[in-house]
Amino acid sequence: MGADLAGANLSGTNLTGAMLGGADLRQANLRGASLAGAGLVKADLRGSDLSETDLSEASLRSAKYNGSTRWPAGFEPTSAGAVLED
Repeated sequence: MGADLAGANLSGTNLTGAMLGGADLRQANLRGASLAGAGLVKADLRGSDLSETDLSEASLRSAKYNGSTRWPAGFEPTSAGAVLED
């Protein structure tokens, strides 16, 4: 199990290359953060705000998201390996 960051305000944070595999990021505010190259394998992103977040080269394999998760414009979570779980 990863870090418990549920509900955390991480907006604008530089998390480039962070290893957040299995992290609980439910309802977290990651708006405008840099997650470039971050490892988010099996992270729980349900209800998180990832709008304006840099997800370039991030690994989202098996990361969970739902209809409330907000993504950067044009980002396709399923193409990045994330799994929709409502």
